[in-house]
Amino acid sequence: MSYQVLARKYRPRIFAEMVGQEHVLRALINGLDNDRLHHAFLFTGTRGVGKTTVARVLAKCLNCEAGVSSEPCGVCDACREIDQGRFVDLIEVDAASRTRVEDTRELLDNVQYTPTRGRYKVYLIDEVHMLSQHSFNALLKTLEEPPPHVKFLLATTDPQKVPVTILSRCLQFNLKRLPAALIAGHLQHVLEQEGIVADNPALTRLARAADGSLRDALSLTDQAIAYGGGGVNDDDVRTMLGSMEDDAVLQLLERLAADDGAGLLGVVGSLTERAADFHDVLAGMLGHLHTLSLLQSVPGAVDDNEPERERLQALAESLGPEDVQLFYQIGLQGRRDLTLAPEPRAGFEMIMLRMLHFRPVLEQDTPRAAAPSPAPRADRAAPSAAAPVKPKPPVKPKAPEEPPPADEPPWFEAEPQESTPAPTPEPPPPAAVNKAPPAAAPGKPEEPKAVTEIPAWPTLVEQMRLGGISRALAMHCAWGGIDDDQVVLKLERVHTHLRNKPVEQRIEQALSKALGRKVSLNIELVGEVEADTPAELADQDRTRRQEAAEAAIAGDPNVRALKDLFDAEVIPDSIQPRR
Repeated sequence: MSYQVLARKYRPRIFAEMVGQEHVLRALINGLDNDRLHHAFLFTGTRGVGKTTVARVLAKCLNCEAGVSSEPCGVCDACREIDQGRFVDLIEVDAASRTRVEDTRELLDNVQYTPTRGRYKVYLIDEVHMLSQHSFNALLKTLEEPPPHVKFLLATTDPQKVPVTILSRCLQFNLKRLPAALIAGHLQHVLEQEGIVADNPALTRLARAADGSLRDALSLTDQAIAYGGGGVNDDDVRTMLGSMEDDAVLQLLERLAADDGAGLLGVVGSLTERAADFHDVLAGMLGHLHTLSLLQSVPGAVDDNEPERERLQALAESLGPEDVQLFYQIGLQGRRDLTLAPEPRAGFEMIMLRMLHFRPVLEQDTPRAAAPSPAPRADRAAPSAAAPVKPKPPVKPKAPEEPPPADEPPWFEAEPQESTPAPTPEPPPPAAVNKAPPAAAPGKPEEPKAVTEIPAWPTLVEQMRLGGISRALAMHCAWGGIDDDQVVLKLERVHTHLRNKPVEQRIEQALSKALGRKVSLNIELVGEVEADTPAELADQDRTRRQEAAEAAIAGDPNVRALKDLFDAEVIPDSIQPRR
């Protein structure tokens, strides 16, 4: 007996053998069991998801000699002939090859005749969107009021090309792309039935390459079995699919994580020697960056059978979320601009170098600014600890002159004064900085006791100049205290998703820079923080300023005059406080 391909050998013959598409099967099964049968069904979806298969099983359910039900017997003459494709009352039409109106009229001339053997005469029209407009017009009247013994089963991959008048006369079922995990599981089942050993990563690669199509996955599996000489292993599948660049893509990401420019260009050179398509390489890199973002944010969303899971996990820990998002955006823009480059390799190298040079370098700034900071903190801490904080009142008259008092909260005003290098906004810190150079040599042993009291936590957050997720995490934390060289922050459990090792390292480095000495960070999870976090204070301030702005608009005589003159209304959402 000749070999039968897997896609045909394991084609479902009953609804229970279908893979996925539960939303379609449930409606069909309930309709069959409750005798609520429509006269026309339209199945839509991409290639290889089961449109024609569902239609054939439905035809079998309608014509089974045991009666109409959702579970055909599979042994009667009608069931066996439908499986073999020779049932006389199942008329299958390929609309792609019969687009003329004459073909459609010839087909419809036989609609009036009763079935020869079955209970229903079933017309299965595949790729129905290929029919001409005149063919659709000829089909319209029959489709609206067919004889009781006729059922129409239509299938298409492009329902947008089917006229609305046809769509409105059919029950529509959209078959979805199948998830890669579901396809891989089915491939495992098929290969177990065939007695073929397969690697799980290989099946995952085949499932991904199928892009949601189960038929494509089975065809690729047939090819992999032939290529591997009777087995399916990951190396053979990678070579067969031409995905050997996957390892090179991971090497590129690893070189980026290590800031290794020479190694990065070396990998690009090896890709050039293999005549790799840089568009495909960039697409693969974007796919891996997406996986890295999932590993950092929602690790459970990544399948354990993901190829190269360990290497991706290591990359997710070595790269910060900001890096991953930045690389992804640069890659998206670069993929669009790659066609404009004078040479594909040159364009790809520029994209890689852009990722390398645009990566945030907060940790490199820490050694430069950490040296002079202990002295000003020491001078500032002494008066605040001694309670007579009277050197600062002279500064307060200047503060309202720059921003209006209603625009920024007190803790927010303090930040620009302390962060500016000029002595005008806040005299005490510059004075301390001027005293720092003569005390630099003897000041080293005094660094441990340089900070006796630190600013309020919201002020400290602004001084740290964090960005992205690092700032979001700090803004949602509350001050828990400092014990020796360990800073304790408290974070509500609802914000646990913000935690990430690279993010916490950035906050720790910024804290060390702001406090003028090396500190470690410990974030404790609590149900509810006692003090207001910087994020809550910012929300309160925004609310206060919004209310003040709305009150100012309501009390403005010009606004009142306009309202009286034109019977106008003020839209509250259109009022924005001035910063």
